[in-house]
Amino acid sequence: MFLGTHRPRLDEKGRLALPAKFRDELAGGVVVTKGQDRCLFIWPAAEFAEVAAQLSTASSNRETVRRYSRTFFASASDEVPDRQGRITVPPVLRSYAGLDRDCVVLGANNRVEVWDATAWDEYSAESDDSFAAQSEEILPGVF
Repeated sequence: MFLGTHRPRLDEKGRLALPAKFRDELAGGVVVTKGQDRCLFIWPAAEFAEVAAQLSTASSNRETVRRYSRTFFASASDEVPDRQGRITVPPVLRSYAGLDRDCVVLGANNRVEVWDATAWDEYSAESDDSFAAQSEEILPGVF
């Protein structure tokens, strides 16, 4: 499980240092994909394989499934962190997420998300107001 918020920077070669607390779980390899809301998802290789298996069960007769699968897999990049725990984020994914220098890397349960720092700060400020109200809808009876 990935938890927490971190603020690394992309280096001039487009490399991102993964948070130290995530590195053991990601050391065997990751897949970086487009995520929702113009962020990137970083999946441990095994978790990505599970997501891919779930997508393969969706009917390719549906146009939305074909479109989503094409975009999801065509933009995916498999990476192995180097000895410093860095991965290279391909230019097409950096462009999609608006990543330039300052990033936010956050734990999102079974995956890691990478956001442009300004975009995350804006999203987070907007989401904080509705967070408490959503808990009853998302997790009824838990809170």
